Amino acid sequence: MLRRATAADFGFIRSLTTRADYAPFIGDADEATLQGWLDSPAARIVIWETEGARGFAVYREIGEPSGRVELFRITLDQAGGGRGDTFFNALLDHAFRDLGAERVWFDASGENPRAMKIYERAGCLREGIQRAHWWRPALGRAVDLHLFGMLRAEWLARRDQA
Repeated sequence: MLRRATAADFGFIRSLTTRADYAPFIGDADEATLQGWLDSPAARIVIWETEGARGFAVYREIGEPSGRVELFRITLDQAGGGRGDTFFNALLDHAFRDLGAERVWFDASGENPRAMKIYERAGCLREGIQRAHWWRPALGRAVDLHLFGMLRAEWLARRDQA
């Protein structure tokens, strides 16, 4: 289940974004930035709950005239067991059904092939690669950034097949 985050969730969010094992894949945001996303009509932080908080993500660009919505900081507390597929599909459903997205786009670190497999299983297309684009201090180098997207028509077609 997805629910809107509150300031009370910042501790949980930061407990994930500051994990050393996640440093190659995601960045951190301070509480002022998180609060800015909570306050912005163009952003939404969601918490995924299954017997407690298990993940979070940020939607940005909500309300853009093109209908695009960016999905950002897709993060789970624990990988494996099919949780990634369930979480990510819930995020796509929320973007298209509840936020009215015409297109969802996001990026992924080239260092995170597990996540990219989840995105592809969900029907998202890899739309490009920005080579050596994103500096990761934990690695001491820039990594490739893979761009993914899905259109509303593609989401609807996948829903009809299910």
